[in-house]
Amino acid sequence: MQRFEKRLQFSAKLATKIYSQIASIDAIKGHWRIANTLSPQMAQRLQTSVLVTSTGASTRIEGSKLSDKDVQALFQKQRITKFKTRDEQEVGGYLEVLKTVFEHWSDIPFTESSILGLHQQILQYSEKDIRHKGTYKFGSNRVEARDQAGELVGVIFDPTPPHLVAKEMQELLDWTTKELAKDNFPTLLIIGNFIFEFLAIHPFQDGNGRLSRVLTNLLMLKAGYAFIPFISHEKIIEEHKADYYVALNKTQQSWKSDDEDLSPWILFFLKVVISQSQQALKLMTDEPTEVFLSELQLKVWEYANLVESFNRSEVVKATGLNPRTVDHTLRKLVEMNKIERFGQARATRYRINTK
Repeated sequence: MQRFEKRLQFSAKLATKIYSQIASIDAIKGHWRIANTLSPQMAQRLQTSVLVTSTGASTRIEGSKLSDKDVQALFQKQRITKFKTRDEQEVGGYLEVLKTVFEHWSDIPFTESSILGLHQQILQYSEKDIRHKGTYKFGSNRVEARDQAGELVGVIFDPTPPHLVAKEMQELLDWTTKELAKDNFPTLLIIGNFIFEFLAIHPFQDGNGRLSRVLTNLLMLKAGYAFIPFISHEKIIEEHKADYYVALNKTQQSWKSDDEDLSPWILFFLKVVISQSQQALKLMTDEPTEVFLSELQLKVWEYANLVESFNRSEVVKATGLNPRTVDHTLRKLVEMNKIERFGQARATRYRINTK
């Protein structure tokens, strides 16, 4: 569509900044592809950690109250438990769909059918979403502002009405597929444009934000950004949640106007990918902590990354490890400067060393 092509044309100053950022990201992309030496065991550990971290972050962005520790517990017993609460149901769905994308992205076509299928999988455990999972919205889902009495005082954002969703989604998919096969625009701009337009259309009754992040992972992997499963972009968005909504709101203000300005969203999107790529580079150049830990010791390290602070007994209870193993591992992590000890005697606690 000419509208998409027009809004990807930026001023000379802004284009210089954007294309410079893309070049730095793509340099790390190439470096990762050539130099990545993660062992299969290390890759599996990191990917499992990202599954938990990304699921926790993505669902919390939408209002879930579950911590990464809670998500980890659900992940460990996912096949033998029934998800009781709304938060647990959303976490269960996101965990499964993200795992599917990480493991089978090359077999998932970028089509309307796939998007509908991923939406159904995200909401597969959500009891309140049975009616509309895997289908486009049937009613308005505009974002409204209401007063304390519940009276409508204004519309913050009015997405595509239900009767136009199928048409606009097909146009977006057709344009994105065509441009990804050409060289007119950098791939990251095409992906960024797709994600914004998807969120602006808001094609589903619920689950649009979560699905947009799943689709980001899918498109980035298909585009060759192989570090995606090892660095959580959902976590980066959660850490900059206010900026995320500001960028969306600013860009939505000119949506479908004659002077669309996509730059607030594109700059935020690239900021997230830059952070991911820099963390990927650090992963390649630093000796990962996991290399020096046994399988049992790794359980302590993984637990430490899920909580703000902890003591010895909490680790023993959470991991089921022998207290002697926990003591040895804590000493080793302190010596490696990966965790720090604070407090004294029975009040001694530990936390990740961020210095």
